[in-house]
Amino acid sequence: MPPASSASRPVVVLTGASSGIGLATAEELAAQGYALVLAARRADTLRDLARRLDPSGSRVIAVPTDVTDDASRRSLLQFAHDHFGRVDVLINNAGVTVEKGWWWDDPDPLRVVRVNLEAPIELTRLVLPDMQARGNGHIVNIGSVAGRAATNGMYSASKFGIRGFSHGLRRELLGSGIDVSLVAPGFVQSEMTAKAKLPMPGPEVVARAVADVLRRPQPEVIVPRVYAALALMNSVAPKLGDLLVSRVVIARRYQHGGKGK
Repeated sequence: MPPASSASRPVVVLTGASSGIGLATAEELAAQGYALVLAARRADTLRDLARRLDPSGSRVIAVPTDVTDDASRRSLLQFAHDHFGRVDVLINNAGVTVEKGWWWDDPDPLRVVRVNLEAPIELTRLVLPDMQARGNGHIVNIGSVAGRAATNGMYSASKFGIRGFSHGLRRELLGSGIDVSLVAPGFVQSEMTAKAKLPMPGPEVVARAVADVLRRPQPEVIVPRVYAALALMNSVAPKLGDLLVSRVVIARRYQHGGKGK
């Protein structure tokens, strides 16, 4: 558990904080005493959450943010520095997917890459100089099992990318005092998976995994753990993976068949 004093309390910037995994993570970390800078596009929802978690407004603040916009990203981090003086932890959680149909029929499929991969890279680039100067910090990227066992071309591209970025960055920063962790969920209940006809745990399982890696940094954690076995199966038996993904994930998650139109 973080220290109780406000001066030494770890300061966390959390994107995508207004719903799903981000909301559950905000609640988990607030309960453990972290100082939080909550970022998301839905301003009213975000501010209501911040007030609920910390009515005083001193320990949890809301900063409406579009993570795909450079000025908005810089403003988010400036608010964090103005209020708390530093950023100890950056949790890149904001994420989107192509909700319906095939990604190639979507009018703007590359928004998935902008939100899920480009934004975390840019936010990381902005927080690193101060972390390096202080010799400590932690970057936590929320990936996906779809970054190991591909399911949707655009979404998986972004999650394969964030996995590669996370592991590469971790090695680039070895010995610097800055940790890099990837938390890779399978299907959990959220707005993104609301229409999926799959058995899913709540997002709290991911929130607890994030809290755990903040206490005990690890390179990569898959949650729920059963998905680690599925990722391994996909690697050693790709044809079986094809069958599982096409008949279970694609058909049930995206409500269309596995052969395109």
